[in-house]
Amino acid sequence: MADPSSYRPKPGQIPDSPGVYRFRDEHRRVIYVGKAKSLRQRLASYFQDLANLHPRTRTMVTTAASVEWTVVSTEVEALQLEYSWIKEYDPRFNVKYRDDKSYPYLAVTMNEDFPRVQVMRGQKKKGVRYFGPYGHAWAIRDTVDLLLRVFPVRTCSKGVFKNAERTGRPCLLGYIGKCSAPCVGRVTPDEHRELAEEFCDFMTGRTGTYIRRLEKDMAAAADEMEYERAARLRDDIEALKKAMEKSAVVLTDATDADLVALAEDELEAAVQIFHVRGGRVRGQRGWVTDKVEAVTSGDLVEHALQQLYGEETGDAVPKEVLVPALPDPLEPVQAWLTERRGANVSLRIPQRGDKKALMETVHRNAQQSLVLHKTKRASDLTTRSRALEEIAAALDLDSAPLRIECYDISHLQGDDVVASMVVFEDGLARKSEYRRFEIKGFEGQDDVRSMHEVITRRFKRYLSAQEKSREWSDEEPDSAAGAEGADGTIVEESRLTEDDGRPKKFAYPPQLVVVDGGQPQVAAAKRALDELGIDDIAVCGLAKRLEEVWVPDEEDPVVLPRTSEGLYLLQRVRDEAHRFAITYQRSKRAKRFRAGPLDEVPGLGDSRKQALLKHFGSVKRLRAATIDQICEVPGIGRKTAEAIVAAFAQAAPAAPAVNTATGEIIEEEDGTTDVPTGGEPVSAGAPEERRGQEP
Repeated sequence: MADPSSYRPKPGQIPDSPGVYRFRDEHRRVIYVGKAKSLRQRLASYFQDLANLHPRTRTMVTTAASVEWTVVSTEVEALQLEYSWIKEYDPRFNVKYRDDKSYPYLAVTMNEDFPRVQVMRGQKKKGVRYFGPYGHAWAIRDTVDLLLRVFPVRTCSKGVFKNAERTGRPCLLGYIGKCSAPCVGRVTPDEHRELAEEFCDFMTGRTGTYIRRLEKDMAAAADEMEYERAARLRDDIEALKKAMEKSAVVLTDATDADLVALAEDELEAAVQIFHVRGGRVRGQRGWVTDKVEAVTSGDLVEHALQQLYGEETGDAVPKEVLVPALPDPLEPVQAWLTERRGANVSLRIPQRGDKKALMETVHRNAQQSLVLHKTKRASDLTTRSRALEEIAAALDLDSAPLRIECYDISHLQGDDVVASMVVFEDGLARKSEYRRFEIKGFEGQDDVRSMHEVITRRFKRYLSAQEKSREWSDEEPDSAAGAEGADGTIVEESRLTEDDGRPKKFAYPPQLVVVDGGQPQVAAAKRALDELGIDDIAVCGLAKRLEEVWVPDEEDPVVLPRTSEGLYLLQRVRDEAHRFAITYQRSKRAKRFRAGPLDEVPGLGDSRKQALLKHFGSVKRLRAATIDQICEVPGIGRKTAEAIVAAFAQAAPAAPAVNTATGEIIEEEDGTTDVPTGGEPVSAGAPEERRGQEP
């Protein structure tokens, strides 16, 4: 590990001008490339106290052994040079989006004498028109098959084309009218190129011109009683419309735009891009990257734009690029995009309307992409084994923690304090053994005390199960072989399971307890185990801010490598515990908000509550109903109706219902106040019900 001060440039040596810099390691390999408006200010930020640097930045500067820079004239030139160097050197500490070469494009080879329509992958070639990318190659072939009726462009390979030229016979597509057969001279090279140009025009979104022209020709053929020709034109129009339906209109103003959305966590980020041409989605692609440097959302957007448009020019760069966050500074990136297009490019965040709604759709795709990536990564057996081994090595455990339990505390400003326990076995979630806790020992907000209570309660149950197992073992010394107890006794497996074969609650101990939090939460969990006399279970905590792993009785955290599979597994366990806890806390809060007089009626479930509210339209009308009127509701008997009337009589007097959006009192036609039928009725009978929706 190098000391950054050993290669720090001398004062005044770094110019105060725009430029691009490279950090190299001891073997002269470039490990990081960056750009700056002021090289002096940017590089000075790397050579400060290591404790003040972000952990990923700290790792980079201690890995490096030298730094060098190149001065440029403008920030746009710096952006271009940075992109070129990242492509050339592939630095390990730069954000790198995984290659999208697997995405197929619809390509038209306009650089050939007889342009060909085909599926293409890989690097783009000069003189070829590309459309897409598409999610699957079959989607391209379906679209092309429909369009060849109207634009019979060549689709055959060079070998098939030359063979047809030699024999004077076209291929099957030429016989059925889906190729103009330039190979046998049915059309001239210029006529065939014109067909290819029209095909490209249609794919770029100029669809209305061709449909209107075909409709006009169809009407003319019908007037001249050429009904067979009119029928063929009708089928051509249907084929074009069917091809258009494959990409529905998403922007009614026929905009050409690319939408870029992000989904990220502390370790990884997923990017999704929708290519919209003529208001229709013409292509989609996505990447996932490891966040190997300290980056903001704006930085990720900038890297994505470099990846998208670094090799593109002209119309391949759209007029409008919509993003979730703007790069800082914005002007150089916007100027660079304008230069690539040759015309002005708008780079902005959509605020309202169709574009904002479409951006939300792209964002959902990005979230699903990130979840799918994590699921695939977690399902790999080799990766899981390596993750467990890395955790064992980092925490100095005797063996890999095959069972990990993680605990998290959740509350809303001290109310409805709950905790979750999630279980991972062999690196995979075991949801049947998840448990939920209500904090009962005290009221208010105290995460440390709550953690101590939960750990104590969970392992008291474990010790109780172990005590019963020892009693059974003593009574039946000759029982069949089973699980080994904590004290070395053999515990019959049936003693740890229910009658249906499922494990009893809290019967099995973990090898590792993970808590969501830092040093205080870890100390509380360790203290709880010590008080119970348990000393064979390891404890650690994962602090969310910097993903530091805290262990008991240590002043400094354990910092796992950024690319560590062990860190990734701990993060998944912690995030799952947080999700499970907050879901339970929200359900309790919602149940408390929905509480009302009807909850006090014995035997009145949710279905009959809904039937009552649907019949009367609101709680106020139900409150005013008589016993006979309530009995008219299907499923409600007289005894239940009497209980309902009695429950409302004991409840607080009705207060006016209020529209929570406007603050107005809702009045009926007769001047009384009530909630209109439709939507979720709001009862004014209890204070909890007037709180409205959960925050």
